[in-house]
Amino acid sequence: MTLQKNKIYRAVIEGYSSEGLGIARIDGQVVFVHGAVRGEDCDILIMKVLKNAAFGKVTAIHTPSPERREPDCPYYGKCGGCDFRHMSYEEELRAKQQRVQDALTRIGGSDICVEGIWGAKDRMHYRNKSIYPVSAQGTVGLYRARTHDVIQVENCLIQKETADTAANVLRQYIRSYQIPCYDETTGKGVLRHLYVRTNCKGQSLVCLLINGDKLPHEAELVAMLCQALPQTVGVVLGSNTRRGNAILGDSYRTLWGRDTLEDTLCGLTFRLSVPSFYQVNHDQAEVLYTKAMEFAELTGKELVVDLYCGAGTITQVMAQNAGRVIGVEIVPEAIEDAGKNAVRNGVENATFFCGDARDMASELARQNLRPDVICVDPPRKGLAPEVVEAVASMQPERVVYVSCDPATLGRDVKRFGELGYKATRAVAVDLFAGTANVETVVLLSRA
Repeated sequence: MTLQKNKIYRAVIEGYSSEGLGIARIDGQVVFVHGAVRGEDCDILIMKVLKNAAFGKVTAIHTPSPERREPDCPYYGKCGGCDFRHMSYEEELRAKQQRVQDALTRIGGSDICVEGIWGAKDRMHYRNKSIYPVSAQGTVGLYRARTHDVIQVENCLIQKETADTAANVLRQYIRSYQIPCYDETTGKGVLRHLYVRTNCKGQSLVCLLINGDKLPHEAELVAMLCQALPQTVGVVLGSNTRRGNAILGDSYRTLWGRDTLEDTLCGLTFRLSVPSFYQVNHDQAEVLYTKAMEFAELTGKELVVDLYCGAGTITQVMAQNAGRVIGVEIVPEAIEDAGKNAVRNGVENATFFCGDARDMASELARQNLRPDVICVDPPRKGLAPEVVEAVASMQPERVVYVSCDPATLGRDVKRFGELGYKATRAVAVDLFAGTANVETVVLLSRA
């Protein structure tokens, strides 16, 4: 029997999808349900029917879950930023741990049991990097779920208040000077995104991403930002003339102040430029790196290779307990930051190379380097098959895999397994409270 669009069915929510949607089965068909909590008996309105699944939303609850909560955000359900504000944090953590476990078991073919999930002590205003898209009509906010429609969000519960203040300043600037904003469909307009990075001291680095190389009334914009955000250390302009919705620019120009922001993590100081990767949740990043260090089992003698090293955070944390560490990153600005950060922190046993992880891993393998430990922290797409093969060919005793996407992690764990590396430990760390995203650290040991 095929489910009918716009018809209401009654069902019990069995669990959650990787995007945080509830899962129900109606007449043998899987239905992904918005706003659902596991265990609830509810009425579901079918909104879309596909070949192998359907999508719906809760219209009435016959048996509510004790974990259900009234969403604390007025934008919830409109903005696509958060997925779990309608349930308790304990239920959110259970859903995330189960998501990691399912990925490792079902996709990765592993029999490993996830040791647990480290929840966040502070679930509000934790993001130290905020990116606000600007619509062609001049709306500054966040994307509506599963669209590129921008809705105005003035007080986000997971962004820093300073970032929301900067977004409000940008709205005033657009109105005051009639600034032309970028249209994805036509490729015309100038202002594309607002980027704000904030450190532990409350200082901020602001970057405007534009379609071109200059903005009208740049001096006035700088003055408005500095007046509203007196702890701003710099205002940068990033040029991105590529069509589409890519965010970061190809070149940067400093309008005022500095083009970097300094922060402290795990007792080390890091100076960060706009393109440098840095975990968005400072406190939970320290938990994540502590677990990565634990899994690496360093004694002070090992050679460690850190692929996707960003600004050198994990690299330098591991260097404190290793013999030598090699960091690899494709972003030139990030590698420059990493080298300078190592000097600033007095880390003398770390070396950094700029290049694609695939090419660098193959090159290191060709040089017959035998790392004791290889650490990988790739983007959401995970590792290319060639990277997995190159890592395995160096025959490290341990691979520490830090992942922000359980599905690609599971896929790569399976690939490593075929090359003689078995997942022996796994733990989840919640860096993204309120959202469906979750970080995982997996230890892969050579058989």
